[in-house]
Amino acid sequence: MNPRLDELQPYPFERLRQLLDGVRPPALPPIRLSIGEPQHPVPALITEALRAHADRIGVYPTTIGMDATRTAIADWCVQRYGLTALDPRTQVLPVTGTREALFAIAQLVVDPTRGEALVVSPNPFYQIYEGAALLAGATPRFINQVAANRFDLDVEALRAEEWARVQLVYVCTPGNPTGRVMTFEDWTRLFALSDRHGFVIASDECYSEIYGDESAPPLGALEAASRLGRTDFRRLLVFSSLSKRSNAPGLRSGAVIGDAALLTRFQLYRTYHGCAMSDAVQFASIAAWRDEAHVRENRQRYRASFAAVVPQLEGALDAPMPEAGFYLWARVPGGDEEQFTRDLFAATHVTVVPGRYLARRADGMNPGEGYVRIALVADAAICAEAAARIAAFCRHEWRHA
Repeated sequence: MNPRLDELQPYPFERLRQLLDGVRPPALPPIRLSIGEPQHPVPALITEALRAHADRIGVYPTTIGMDATRTAIADWCVQRYGLTALDPRTQVLPVTGTREALFAIAQLVVDPTRGEALVVSPNPFYQIYEGAALLAGATPRFINQVAANRFDLDVEALRAEEWARVQLVYVCTPGNPTGRVMTFEDWTRLFALSDRHGFVIASDECYSEIYGDESAPPLGALEAASRLGRTDFRRLLVFSSLSKRSNAPGLRSGAVIGDAALLTRFQLYRTYHGCAMSDAVQFASIAAWRDEAHVRENRQRYRASFAAVVPQLEGALDAPMPEAGFYLWARVPGGDEEQFTRDLFAATHVTVVPGRYLARRADGMNPGEGYVRIALVADAAICAEAAARIAAFCRHEWRHA
């Protein structure tokens, strides 16, 4: 048995289940704002494409995917990020959801024979990054993202001798759970470090299409690299997904885009990994990547939810608008977010996630302590009802030290 399995910590939602075990909530309709699973309707163009190509489940798919799938993804990237060109044959790889791809990339990149390998991760973070690093034989090195520096990924937090051991850096932009979007200056610094030390950057951009201002989409790694003349996207892989963009988490459809040399090796790895996307899912994905109308409609739904929730929480929770994404990273009055989560559930039947479950203790602190993550994934009316319950609880029932 792989001994590193013992280093894996329980997933946040298992810890949440244990926290709430035995609590009897009131007889109110339950509202689950804990998991980031989109609740908006699946676009008809996706379900229609699945039905139209259902016969393709009788065919083994190829690991590299259909030409039409890779072209649709490449065309979307060129349009979305203003790229001059992107080669769908060598710089794009369809994947069965970015979760498994984000895990697998560490198994490809990390060479544990080169001394003690480090894998850098933001903190708080998506737990896949940690598990991927551990099972690849590396040591996770967390960089705390805190309100004092606007949740920046502070690369100065690592010493030069640590950067020399880094083989992979995970970033998440827009951030889960903070909503922080990396700036052009952030990317410039990170690319310079990658050039100096030779590590690969895995940019998780699954929330890139959920933002407030239609005229100002969040900057992505591909766009930043292109502006810097790095059109070969050396040592950069971007992970994009239809789960949030197109309300299709069960489709398990995403893409990895970037460095052609890395993708050639990743395709080889995935050939043995056995995770090719079915042709039926690829046809549905093509329909989704080529349509922006449903994505704009989706953004409008999220805007309505934020508009219904944020004003209600003013004076109850410190829950500022994120730069992008669908989470509120809310500071809890009194700071004990585990007790807050349990008492909130007991009083209101609303579920949120304690921030410490999404982070690790690093450099003397757990940056998730004192926060809860609130996922505004339901429709605006349900989110508004949840906000009303949370606000009333904070003002009248929450008894913190």
